[in-house]
Amino acid sequence: MNMELVHIGFGNILVMNRVVAMAAPNSAPTKRTVQEAKSKGQLIDMTNGRRTKVVIFIDSGHIILAALAPETIAGRLQTSRGSSGMKLEQSDERDES
Repeated sequence: MNMELVHIGFGNILVMNRVVAMAAPNSAPTKRTVQEAKSKGQLIDMTNGRRTKVVIFIDSGHIILAALAPETIAGRLQTSRGSSGMKLEQSDERDES
């Protein structure tokens, strides 16, 4: 199995193969989940004191806080995969006339 490592800021590296989901930190359910993980000792803070922009859920049940936007992390993953990897697509509302 090939490990895909992505730099998520401040010298922190994330193994993308273990990521289940990335969520915005501002919803009440996400905040509640972060507090539960903190009380269980399953929270990993990789923000270096900066504002949390993404909450990352990994397959071990741990939760990682990062100061990079999820789009930035996904872009770095896409860049590391090169042209042969999966591409993330955003909806495009352009008029094609």
